Amino acid sequence: MISQTAEYALRAIVFLADQDGQPQTTAKISEGTQIPAGYLAKVMQVLNRGGIVNAQRGLYGGFTLIKTPEELTVLEVINAVEPIQRYYECPLKIPHHGPELCPLHRKLDDAAQLLQQSFGESTIASLISVPETRRPLCRMSGSSPTDNIVDKGSG
Repeated sequence: MISQTAEYALRAIVFLADQDGQPQTTAKISEGTQIPAGYLAKVMQVLNRGGIVNAQRGLYGGFTLIKTPEELTVLEVINAVEPIQRYYECPLKIPHHGPELCPLHRKLDDAAQLLQQSFGESTIASLISVPETRRPLCRMSGSSPTDNIVDKGSG
């Protein structure tokens, strides 16, 4: 559905959104989200260039969100690192398709459009406002990955 880079970007942004505006270093974000630090550093550079985060150097430096979690959408984060692919013409360049998409690519584009709509309507704040019985994926410090996807309130 989305690339690993986009997922890492979302995990980092959700982590930052949960830090009350306090700058966070790449090392802290990496530890809190279990994203490899080297890969995360590249993702954060892209998010900085994309206007999603602010990078502050120095002793009290780190990354902060430019927008509030209530203003920032999931789609904005994804588009900053790797936009969802849409189909406007046959990618295979088959001449007899003409200006229309074939049924396969029309269906793929319909799905991409639904993803864009859903992600565009979802704010980062909505991802951190889950009930206490469930923890978002990025709250991983000191736990195993499966602890973060299991509903603690059931069973």
